[in-house]
Amino acid sequence: MISIQLKPKKEESLLRFHPWVFSGAIQHIEGKPAEGDLVEVLDSKRNFLAIGHYQIGSIAVRAVTFENEPIDIDFWNRKIQWAYAMRVSLGLVNPEKNNTFRLVHGEGDSLPGLIVDVYAETAVMQAHSVGMHETRQILAEAIVKNVPQVKNVYYKSETTLPFKAPIAPEDGYLIGKETVSLTALENGLEFHVDWLRGQKTGFFVDQRENRTLLERYAAGKSVLNMFCYTGGFSVYALRGGAELVHSVDSSTKAIQLTEKNVEANFPNDKRHKSFDEDAFKYLNNLSNIEQKYDLIILDPPAFAKHREALRNALKGYKRLNAKAFEQIKPGGIVFTFSCSQVVTKEQFRLAVFSAAAESKRNVRILHQLSQPADHPINIYHPEGEYLKGLVLWVE
Repeated sequence: MISIQLKPKKEESLLRFHPWVFSGAIQHIEGKPAEGDLVEVLDSKRNFLAIGHYQIGSIAVRAVTFENEPIDIDFWNRKIQWAYAMRVSLGLVNPEKNNTFRLVHGEGDSLPGLIVDVYAETAVMQAHSVGMHETRQILAEAIVKNVPQVKNVYYKSETTLPFKAPIAPEDGYLIGKETVSLTALENGLEFHVDWLRGQKTGFFVDQRENRTLLERYAAGKSVLNMFCYTGGFSVYALRGGAELVHSVDSSTKAIQLTEKNVEANFPNDKRHKSFDEDAFKYLNNLSNIEQKYDLIILDPPAFAKHREALRNALKGYKRLNAKAFEQIKPGGIVFTFSCSQVVTKEQFRLAVFSAAAESKRNVRILHQLSQPADHPINIYHPEGEYLKGLVLWVE
């Protein structure tokens, strides 16, 4: 195995079990590793630190283990076994009520560069590193072997792998084939999941508990679900007894999927209406009509995917929340989120605070939200905390 030796004092983060080695910390590389190769990381005195996947870029190594052990089929089987056992112990694996959960959450499950979501009998795998891409078939076999409900593994990494890598990934089934039904069950509700053409792995599993919280507040309220995508929050609001639910998204496909999910759970329900429109345009137009909402959900796509976009992203969050504060009824509730990893909890909260001050409304924080337990945050890798949310009471 090729060895990578670090500069003096650059081993401290690895000794604290942080799984990344940055290129600037490297003193010497023995040999010429290809992107995706397993490499051994040593300190400046050549003491063993970790084994990980080599990659080109600022993050040069993603550690898969801090033990000097063989990285073989048994190793990958153990990793999947531990990930699945945790989900079982949390009560997330319940075929009668919930067959949808995240099986692997990258660094949170000590498998950096790998995401796996389970929808009924199908696991959808995404690789974010060449190393995990090269290991995809072994991982697929480990998933089917160790997760009883999974019969198919679909690989969806065409848009997630490093664009400079000399590979040509293709989406498709690694094991099994397309199932007749693309329906997933979440807390007793049915959702059509399009992992072939949809965003991410086809469904945003990370909002499950936040959708459940919204259901508790929905009774008798008029609800606006902005950036609705698959309509998850809308369906939960309807089950919670909302008086009306409006779903808004600029994507026609998203609106079609939302309407399909509403119909699957609440056939011919006249309380729901969807709008294929830009979010800011929709909120601006509300100023010209009498419609006001009791409850507004703001769950936009990531405004900042890299640090260079951070400033504009914070302006976007401020502008979006200010519009919501303008349009909500007195005594209304706003569920507002950021899924941008580069935006910290403090920065997001400050953007929302600035929006509240601009609106001159009295706003109180009821809940501070994060990602669910099947999206664990490695305590040694705080960067894994990407989902931030606030539930706000607006006088």
